[in-house]
Amino acid sequence: MDLQTRKLHLITYLAQLQDENFFEKIENYILRKAKNEDSELKPFTVDELISRIEKSEDDFKNGSFKTQEEIEKISANW
Repeated sequence: MDLQTRKLHLITYLAQLQDENFFEKIENYILRKAKNEDSELKPFTVDELISRIEKSEDDFKNGSFKTQEEIEKISANW
């Protein structure tokens, strides 16, 4: 069953649901889950960004990097 069909089945189920308490539990779970996912994404601090830039520059100077072609070859096998 593809994702679109699963979504439609869930919508149909929710539309027919008569138990308000159960619906509220589902609603709270979905809203809490969405809020938690958003809170996991935090912007870098200025110090973190500078540190990442410095590490990237050191890696490049030391030859510790992959070319675009190498990355494309690796990703072709995923």
